[in-house]
Parts: sequence; structure tokens; C-alpha cells
Amino acid sequence: MSDELSGVNIHFAEVMKGFVSAEATTFEDGFADGEKAGHTLALHVTVRIPDLHAFLRTEGHAGTLEGHVDCPLLGGVCPVQSGTFRLMPNTADRDRKVMYYQVYCTTPSGEQFTFVGNKQVQHNEPFDLWHDTTTLFVNVYRGHVDPDKPAEAALWVTGIISLGLLDFMQVLRGLRATDARGETSFAGLAAFGTFFAGKLWDVYGPHLPPRPSHPQRTYAKFTLEGVQGAAVSVHPFSTADGLALNLTRFSRAASDDVVLVVHGLTSSSDMFIMPEHRNLVQTLLDEGFSDVWALDYRGSCRFPYNLARSRYNMDDIALFDHPAAIAELRRHIGPHRRIHVIAHCVGAMTVAMSLFGKTLQGVSSVILNSVALTPYVPVWSAFKCVLGPWMSDYVLGIEYYNPSWRRQPGWSVGKLIAMGADLLHQECDSPECHMLSFMWGTGRPALFNHENMLKVTHDRLGDLFGGVDVHYYRHVHKMVGARNTAVKFEPGNPRYAALPDNYFDCAADIRTPILFVQGQDNRVFADSNIRCHERLEKIVPGRHRLHVVPGYGHQDIFMGKDVDKDVFPHLISFLREHAHA
Repeated sequence: MSDELSGVNIHFAEVMKGFVSAEATTFEDGFADGEKAGHTLALHVTVRIPDLHAFLRTEGHAGTLEGHVDCPLLGGVCPVQSGTFRLMPNTADRDRKVMYYQVYCTTPSGEQFTFVGNKQVQHNEPFDLWHDTTTLFVNVYRGHVDPDKPAEAALWVTGIISLGLLDFMQVLRGLRATDARGETSFAGLAAFGTFFAGKLWDVYGPHLPPRPSHPQRTYAKFTLEGVQGAAVSVHPFSTADGLALNLTRFSRAASDDVVLVVHGLTSSSDMFIMPEHRNLVQTLLDEGFSDVWALDYRGSCRFPYNLARSRYNMDDIALFDHPAAIAELRRHIGPHRRIHVIAHCVGAMTVAMSLFGKTLQGVSSVILNSVALTPYVPVWSAFKCVLGPWMSDYVLGIEYYNPSWRRQPGWSVGKLIAMGADLLHQECDSPECHMLSFMWGTGRPALFNHENMLKVTHDRLGDLFGGVDVHYYRHVHKMVGARNTAVKFEPGNPRYAALPDNYFDCAADIRTPILFVQGQDNRVFADSNIRCHERLEKIVPGRHRLHVVPGYGHQDIFMGKDVDKDVFPHLISFLREHAHA
């Protein structure tokens, strides 16, 4: 059969149409804004596979594209100069394939751009095969850029285009397979159809869950070996409500600009000092910020506080943890040095609450990733926020959720939940990854894009994340229900009298500049930081910034293998802008 397929040429034409925006930064917002404004984009391409035998044999399953992009925002009809098509190669996820379209074009005015589109073929919900195989998520970048490094490129327009039913019928009618003599190759058509159907079966067919992996520990738990060339010291302190917390200092020299990094809920300061890649603390030190501190607040997996049922909420962290941490830091560095904060997830939300609640004083600049004062979550996540705490407290009797339940000996309710998560998540063989997706967000996986993570990081998820008490979910649910606004959990409780009922009340008074960072593929807090920036722009135009990172999700913004090239330069640039020699 291989000899029969050598030299067989496959070609077919596609027309996909939809809407894009030059202002939006997520695919969904780009489509919605573009539809409202009438900003259309159509991709007219012919796909050519010059040698079917080579196409089937190679992992990339690649062909070429020719045609044009028609988009008024880009100046009109833009001919394709060169293009690449890949038909469902394997990805870093076991159960996900992509249909990849990438073309280099030039606008009628002579400006170059790179069009990158992906059809995400993954069985996330019932009856999604048609949507997955006909919907193209589009980013257009200025210039002819390396499409494998989207985070380093300048995004021009974004949105969604799709293949309609009639257009799909045209594709089928126009599909041709010809041999070297130019005659129809029925064997080629059959082989191509079998390949395509087989790939779809790999994704949408029934499968048993993967066997759990058994990784060997490469790095010691809570290791400090990820930071080199710095004096390390640990500084315990207490909060006003009686919890012992820690600051870890990484110092090379005295500095007028001190950086404090704050982790997310269920993780710890370890996410900033990972030895397997050039981590944030090491990067800050190497870039001249020679005094870096890492906070472990009450949400850290280094502490036992989340392994027992409690009534702690986000207000507790905002009122007690962050101000106490700044006070302890000031005790060591003095009153005059500038402090810059980089925070992630719930750490970012609660830092924003402290800042806008005016309990956090004397901070020169802030960088917040994923969420701040406008928590938005996917529909399935909102459902979990409602049902999860009630089921856990009153039905199952669970005090906390632990990503490492699956590996615990014996049987328990937690282990049964973890096995259920394995059934729902077949994208990888890590039970910790499955549980983290169950605990946070919506997606397979939810916290990050697998392709951004090193295997050793993926193997370390049980060390990098810990258990969490479910009461925090109730506060997230209340904020989502309050028109996606950070609000106090118990407005009448005198314990929180120092905090505002609504954290936007004093937004106009907060002069500390903020850089909001957002992964374009965030499946935990969706486009929360984009929306927060939009709301603050209406209150204090130009005071704060937004940077969206294509190709990244939630946790991989700090834990991904290439973050030192894709993400950290933007953070360093913002810090330098607000630092003074």
C-alpha cells in the first residue's frame, strides 16, 4: 500500500468565515466584539498534501496552504505567500489533536502579518465533534514571526471563524486524490479517509482511563536549589488573628527596589523557585533586582491550615496576611525602600483586595496574574463553587480536597473522588493533574497547557500543590454572584470592619500602578483580569496596564518551561519602569 500511496496528491479547498477584533485579546471576546462592529474575516485556502505516503508516515501530518485572507481590519484581500497545514498531529495531551493553519501574508499596504489558527479537537462535552472540527480559533500577529513562539509576538487581531454546513459540503465535493499521472486515486481517498476517521476515533471513541503514572522524585520537596548565587534566610511572623506565616528572602545585595512574590491557593512559594527551569526569583536576581522575598500566606501547601475545616475566606488573607507580611518585610528593609509585588491567582486577588481596601500601604507597583477584583469563572466552575462546599461539608464529610488522594493507601471518600476524576480526565496519566482540574477551573487540563510544561514539572504536581479547605470556594461564588465583583464575604461581621463591603469603592483613590497579566487560554478565571482592566480604565483611564500572553493558561504563566522568554521580560520591563536608580 505504501508504494501505491507514494506520490499521491491530496487537495481540497476550504472557506471559513467569522469575526475578529483588534481591541480584544481573547478569542471569544474577539468574536463578540467583531460581530458587534461588523469586522469580518474569511480564510480562503486550498490545502495540498503532495505525497500522501510521506504525510501519513511523519508525525506532523503536514501539507501546504495557498489562497488569501479577506479582512477589512487588515486592509482587505491579503494573498498567502506561504502556508502550513497540519492535520491532527498528536499533542502533549493524550486525547487532544489540532488542525493547524498558519500562513504568512502581506496587506495591500505592504504590512506583513502571520495568521495562526487552531481547531481544538478534544472531547470536552457531549456532541462536540462538529463544533471542534469546524471552529478555528484565530490569532493574527504583526510581521512574519515564528508561529511556535506566539507569546513573543505582537498580537494584531483575534477572533473565531468557522466552517458552515454548506461550506463543509463544498469541501467534501472538492476533495481530490490524484496519482503521479493525474488520475484519481481511490486507494488514496480511502487511505486519507481512514486516517481522518481514525484520528477522530482516538479522540471521541470510548476509552478506559490511563493507568496512573509512578514518577520518581527528581527534586526534594520544598527544595531551594532552584535559586543560585543568593543568600537565603527564612523570616517567620504572626498575623493579628494568630497564624504563623513565613517570608523567605533571596538576597544578593542591598537594593532600593525590593520585590515580593505571592503564590496562589493550594500552591506555595515553591512555584517561584522551581529548579527545572529559569524561575521567577532567579530571573529577578539576574536582572538586577537583588533583594527578592517570597511569601507563604495561610493558603500555602507548606502549612497545615487548609487540611482542616475552617471559616477562612479571602477577606482574612487581605486583612491579616498581606499587611503583616509587608510590616515584617519593612522591619528588615526599612521604611524608605520601594516594594514591588508580583502575585498569582488567589494571591493576586487578595493582594488587590488589600490594596483597594487600603490595608496594604507603601507599595510602588503591583503585577497581578489571572484574577484581581472581577472574578469570572466558566459555567462548570460556577456549578462546582455552589455544589462542592455543600456536598463536602454536609454529605461527604470531607474537610479538604487533596490533589494527591489517588496515591494514598487504603480506601477513602477522597480516593474514590480522585478515581472519578481519573475517569473524567484522560488527557494525561497524572492523577494529581486530574484532581487539580477537578478542584480548579474547567478543562482538560484546567490549570495549564500541557505543551508548556516540562515532564519533571508535571511529575512534581503532588509536591507543588496541596490540599485546600472548601470554604474559600464560597467566597468565590459570592463574588461571581455579585456581578463578578470582589465583595466582603460577611459584611456585618465586625472582624472585617476595616475592609470595604465592595473593593471597587475606593478604586479612584488607589494610585499604585498595576500590570494585569492574563493567559489567553486561562480556564480557571477565564478573562477576569481583562475585565478588571476594562472596569478600572473607566474609573482611572491610563493608570493600569494589561498584558495577555497567547498560548498560556493559568499556572503555566509562572511554571512553564519557557516563561523566562515568553512572560518574564514583560514583568521585568514593568518593574523597571517603576523602579528608580
